[in-house]
Amino acid sequence: MKILIINPILYTADNNTIPKVRSIKDTMIYNMCLGFKSMGHDVTLAAAADYKPVEFEEYEFEVKWLKTECHKLCPPSVLPYSKELNTFLKENSANFDMVVTSEIFSLWSFAATRICPEKTVIWHELALHPNKFHQLPSKVWYHFVAKHLMNKVLVVPRSEDAKIFVKQYMRHVSDVCVEHGIDLSQFTCGVEKKKQFIVVSQLIVRKNIDSIIRIFKKFVEKYDKAYQLLIVGRGELEKELKQLTHQLNLDKSVKFLGFKSHEEMNQYLPCSQALLINTRQDNNMVSIPESVVCGTPVITNSIPTNSGMITKNHLGIVKDNWNEDTLVEFLRITPLLAKLYSIQGETFQQVSSFCACRTIHKIQCA
Repeated sequence: MKILIINPILYTADNNTIPKVRSIKDTMIYNMCLGFKSMGHDVTLAAAADYKPVEFEEYEFEVKWLKTECHKLCPPSVLPYSKELNTFLKENSANFDMVVTSEIFSLWSFAATRICPEKTVIWHELALHPNKFHQLPSKVWYHFVAKHLMNKVLVVPRSEDAKIFVKQYMRHVSDVCVEHGIDLSQFTCGVEKKKQFIVVSQLIVRKNIDSIIRIFKKFVEKYDKAYQLLIVGRGELEKELKQLTHQLNLDKSVKFLGFKSHEEMNQYLPCSQALLINTRQDNNMVSIPESVVCGTPVITNSIPTNSGMITKNHLGIVKDNWNEDTLVEFLRITPLLAKLYSIQGETFQQVSSFCACRTIHKIQCA
């Protein structure tokens, strides 16, 4: 099959500022494209040109970088608009057997549903209305645009929460949820664990990393000074978080590793006791299935919409307001978890990009 993947926003841009990157090969959607390609399909990715890397790189499939317009009304970091996409779809949609586009509240998804609805699948993540402008734009879109102008297409939710949310507005919603895809060739399962926890996150306000540092401070003071906290990621709060770490006398215990590619992150994630999450706001967090396939349990609050997979499959602890005592409770069962994760990390195929692609393909063909 010839498949077009439409995903304008390749990575998160906070405060409407799109960071400049050298590569897109560690993005979730790139691995999804590789998954379809591994199944023998001819894949094309359509993305906003604003997210093009600053350095040239070659890809295993065709990537169409499409120009965006009307930036004041339609910021490319939030709701990009592209005349080039409309033209491209009108001229080339007949050449594709399936179009997979991200999110219902998207002008790019709207274009696909209007130009080639019979071929389009919307892979949907959001499970609530965004808070911007008191949720009004989102509510108008879902109640009127989605319900009346986009209702011919199939929607595949990425979580149970997303399915419940979108069924209020769309007519054709799959009962099968498809989680974010992970390329298992990039991650290895680790059974031997070091005395360390890990955070994989942007260093921004809504990720609430400072709370994890404070919890870790109480943990090492009360229980075990030999532990380390590894923080993988970059963001506007990096300097502030390093200052907090210094103030708490944790310079030797908390390590800021900066941005790491999947290959580099594979040195740290499989040998960590647990991935720690205490976010203020998130949808599906791709770091959760990445941790799972590495055989590393997850300790998180209930905010991530894919936290349900942790509880359902006994992959760690989901607890709001978790603290230093939660970490100790978790460590008591870690030896029992090690053997379990050595198996699950190898066989957790429902979170691999290849299986996700098969599922979307199967749903569309049905």
